[in-house]
Amino acid sequence: MANEFDGQDDVHPLALPAALRRLVRCVVVTMGLLVRGRLHQPPARVGDRLTFADGTCGRVYRETAVDRPPSLDPTVLVVTFRMRWLNGRGGQAYFRLVSRLNTVLFAGFPGFVTKLWVAADEQDRYRGLYEWDGSGPAREYVRALWWPLALISHRDSIRAHVRPGRRRDDVVPDSPPADDSWWAVKRVGKPSATHGSD
Repeated sequence: MANEFDGQDDVHPLALPAALRRLVRCVVVTMGLLVRGRLHQPPARVGDRLTFADGTCGRVYRETAVDRPPSLDPTVLVVTFRMRWLNGRGGQAYFRLVSRLNTVLFAGFPGFVTKLWVAADEQDRYRGLYEWDGSGPAREYVRALWWPLALISHRDSIRAHVRPGRRRDDVVPDSPPADDSWWAVKRVGKPSATHGSD
């Protein structure tokens, strides 16, 4: 079977019909989770400033988590992309506001546990830092996610890195690799008492 990720964490998308089936199912499942009150936005990490091994920084502006048993096969997934539009301070603020609507594109995928939403860094790259139950479901998710991201992002900026056997809190912060990896959290700065969330 061909690798879904190669080189610098490039993503090989699913065929469009397969991706659409998974995305539609995700929307339906997410609506059920919302109706049953199983999706939450924990405040503890909001405002954290994450410094990555490549020297860039991004602020956590939201967390989304689902009520579910602990992961049997914990996996960390980090996704990054750079928007074609909505760059600059005003555009980024607008994207953070409307990005709540994107919840229906991930929360209902099999294995989803939690996501940290990370604002754009100095290179205008957004990141999502997820915990997933199983590396296989995490990879399937990001291969479907490629299609909606491709509508709003520079396609060559869409990257994903999967770390099996790790929980989200194991890697925030992480023991960074020797290179300047975009996905490894090197340091976490806590917000001040006056911080306000989006």
